[in-house]
Amino acid sequence: MKLYSRGQMVRSTLAGAVIAALIVIIFSLKINNKSDNQNGEVKEVLATSVESGSETSEEVLTSTSLEADTSFLQQNAATVIPVANVSSYTQEEQQNINVYSLCNEAVVNINTQIVALDWFLEPYVQDGGSGSGSIIDKRGYILTNVHVIQNASKIYVSLFDGTQYEAEVVGKDLDSDLAVIKFTPPEGIELKTIAFGDSSALKVGQRLIAIGNPFGLERTMTTGIVSGLGRPIQNSNNRIIRNMIQTDAAINPGNSGGPLLDTNGRMVGINTMIKSSSGSSSGVGFAVPSETAVRVVSDLIKYGKVNRGKIDATFVQNSQRIARYAGLDIATGVLVSQVTAGGKAEAAGMKGGTEAAYYGSRRDIIYIGGDVIIQIDNIAVSTLADYYSALESKKPGDKVTVIVRRNKKNVTLTVTLVE
Repeated sequence: MKLYSRGQMVRSTLAGAVIAALIVIIFSLKINNKSDNQNGEVKEVLATSVESGSETSEEVLTSTSLEADTSFLQQNAATVIPVANVSSYTQEEQQNINVYSLCNEAVVNINTQIVALDWFLEPYVQDGGSGSGSIIDKRGYILTNVHVIQNASKIYVSLFDGTQYEAEVVGKDLDSDLAVIKFTPPEGIELKTIAFGDSSALKVGQRLIAIGNPFGLERTMTTGIVSGLGRPIQNSNNRIIRNMIQTDAAINPGNSGGPLLDTNGRMVGINTMIKSSSGSSSGVGFAVPSETAVRVVSDLIKYGKVNRGKIDATFVQNSQRIARYAGLDIATGVLVSQVTAGGKAEAAGMKGGTEAAYYGSRRDIIYIGGDVIIQIDNIAVSTLADYYSALESKKPGDKVTVIVRRNKKNVTLTVTLVE
């Protein structure tokens, strides 16, 4: 057995400790170098992925730990941000952006003032309704709804830049709920306009865009689809507007009169009403088709009214009470009270009443015993609203096929319309 002195033991222990420390340091350095090499590879792969726009970065980040992912995003925010910039908009998003950019400056906010009476029957001015409109002509012609400007003593239009102008009524048409108003733009100002599209080419499912001023929020865009076509809807003026466009694009109070656009930025409808129990959008909105608007606008600008054809006779809404009194076998349709002597309706063989009767009040007299109109062309006529609707697109001189109920039999007549 070999003995060691105290000094030898101390020196041996110190030497062992130094050697062990050196071994630990060398091993640690090797591990760190390997980790750095791996991280460099990951960063290189991520950089390559960002440049190429591929999905490699997502795969690499998924394969690393959550801590490593967060660390990378925090340390390389400037590198990650360009990924979002490189990603283009979807086709639908780009279409929405383009349509809004093209049309929003041609949408105006309409506010009105009306004259009311106080408790002492003295007139005073108060705020009326509000809505939207579309600039359709650079001279300042604006298309909107009749009910937006109804009973207005003053009409003001606000443009996209906040400027406001007073407008005047060019013409109104209750049968379509469309109106044209006009303001005079300042010299040197070129107004942006919205072009009409072809509503007859619409298909259910086609995407639509509405721009308007719901609740006073100017130039708000909503999107939806064509939910239905050819809807007959009775408006606030008790007129039935046929061929209305139904859409689920959000239409709220203030949207009335604004444009309903296709994805090319063409106006295919004029937003008019919603069907809702709360008064707010429920995804069932209706717009007057551009096919109707083009025809109406042309007449309103030219004549101040729509030059429609009509049957030269006077009519009364049939009812149960009239049917019982007159011995009719139907209680619907439009009763022909009088036919204009020597007119087109008389020439076609239409018969008016022969027996005078009081109706409604002692001052109102109708004549019973005449024909009852039940159909015009292919449109069933049950009410006066149906009668006006059936002739909405007709011009003076047009011929219509009229089916009347006479002596409990249907009789077909061909009637030429008059102005």
